Amino acid sequence: MPQAWRFRPHDTAAVTRLAGELGVAPLTAQVLIARGLRDRESAAVFLGGKLTDLTPPADLPGVADAAARLADAVLAGRRITVYGDYDVDGMTAAAILLRCLHLHGAEADFHVPCRLADGYGLKAGRLRELAAEDAGRLVVTVDCGVASVAEADVARELGLELVVTDHHTPGDTLPAADAVVHPALPGREWPDRHACGAGVAFRVAWEVCRRLADGGTLRPAVKDFLTYDAVTLAALGTVADVVPLVGENRLLVRYGLRALAARPNAGLRALLDVAGIDPREGVTAEHVGFQLGPRLNAAGRLGQARLGVELLATDDEGRAEHLAGYLDTLNGDRKRIEQKVVREAKERVKASPEFLDAPAVVLADADWHPGVIGIAAGRLAERFERPAILVALDADGSGQGSGRSHGGFDLYGGIAAAAEYVESFGGHRAAAGLRIRADQIDAFRDAFCAHVAETHAPAEADLGVDIDAEVLLDEITAPAVRELDRLGPFGAENKKPGFVATNLELAEPPRGMGEGGRHLSVRLRQFRTEMRAVAFGRGEWVEKLAGLDGPLDAYFAVELNRWQGRERVELRLLDWRPSAVRADALAAT
Repeated sequence: MPQAWRFRPHDTAAVTRLAGELGVAPLTAQVLIARGLRDRESAAVFLGGKLTDLTPPADLPGVADAAARLADAVLAGRRITVYGDYDVDGMTAAAILLRCLHLHGAEADFHVPCRLADGYGLKAGRLRELAAEDAGRLVVTVDCGVASVAEADVARELGLELVVTDHHTPGDTLPAADAVVHPALPGREWPDRHACGAGVAFRVAWEVCRRLADGGTLRPAVKDFLTYDAVTLAALGTVADVVPLVGENRLLVRYGLRALAARPNAGLRALLDVAGIDPREGVTAEHVGFQLGPRLNAAGRLGQARLGVELLATDDEGRAEHLAGYLDTLNGDRKRIEQKVVREAKERVKASPEFLDAPAVVLADADWHPGVIGIAAGRLAERFERPAILVALDADGSGQGSGRSHGGFDLYGGIAAAAEYVESFGGHRAAAGLRIRADQIDAFRDAFCAHVAETHAPAEADLGVDIDAEVLLDEITAPAVRELDRLGPFGAENKKPGFVATNLELAEPPRGMGEGGRHLSVRLRQFRTEMRAVAFGRGEWVEKLAGLDGPLDAYFAVELNRWQGRERVELRLLDWRPSAVRADALAAT
């Protein structure tokens, strides 16, 4: 369905006042006001902010006990195993603690489950293997474990010391671990409950370093680790896990991206190189979300997450270059596999009136790769504008599923409502995974779709887009875009400013670009100003724009395209429609 364009109120007097108080352009002041930052104090904090403004890590619920146990294990020379996860958040969280522990001379190793063979989370079988190797070790989870109640009981029976650090939705019962670190522990206050697994691990590492400091003073190497390596890895995990980039998350990412550009470690330097990113020109959240993150995720999706952690933790430049090159190859493979799953799933929905009219998409197939069904489900949710769950079936009749939400629907709650048909599940409102038997999929689909139909009515706020300002193209200059970038980093709940320009003409015929013409490139003109606009994944707009008879209105974000030391302003076209004057005239005929 067409997106509703909601124009935020424009108060000329307030814009002029705030622009003068902050010394910024009126366009920047308008965006700040549109996002609720109307006074000088709140806007200045948003534009500024220091890393030391973060809430003290010691205040994170459970972190004091966890850091004490880890520090004691280091001093006692005990083996420590970091138990991670196979996505970018889990990899970066594992690398943070691993580098922290090695920096202090600990005998530390790590384990990351194989997405294809093990599935998500703490596994009793692996705990038994670890205990058999060394029953005196400490196991610390990152980005998993808060729902592993039975597995924590197994660890206790085995005599393993278990520390859980996680951010996922906890169940009614917490695991009986020796320590549990979580931003939303019952009865505990933490100002930002949206920290990701790497953000939690960053606080744990900070406290471990503080406890192991000589006479309370951090060694220079430890200071460098916290200031550069740890904050960089935490930023990568935060962006890649698509948690809200507001409050503490935004501050952490802002400084992490600066640290990544200034002093990337060997692994990240190699990853930047294969992704074609020059850190001297700056690293953005979009670089992480669309270039760095997918290459790391490809390792996890194709069953080799260990290589991602190794890349992030190594200081060996030769090994880093080899691993980064291999991950780049895996990412190419992942794209081809993912495109096949998305194409087949779309065709099945379109071919079945039952599926096409359902309030949610739930599909299963034995030929689908379990490593890409999550991102494919996201494509389906976007295309059909409803929650989507895809299941990859195994030969033994079991299935691994992954889902993505749409329009604000609580996906975790939806699966919980149909939990009688699944073997296990976990996740949060926007994304979740499950295990299910093939013979239960139809019953699960019926129950899940019934719950969606009964409880979910997307509001305009869920489906529409907020326009920060209506602009003229000649206002979108390079200095204006650079100033707007101060509002970043951009991501979930802090999107890039969205603008509308009206009565635009096509300066040249639109064309497709990229493999198979998947993307759109077009030049737009308004009076004497022309700009190039691109729309990724919108190749179908080429024909529609070419057939447009009259001017159009465009909704877009703005960015600087840098190439060989030169930069130019480009529009990221997000939506368009015939101009109001032309649309009214057509409606009258």
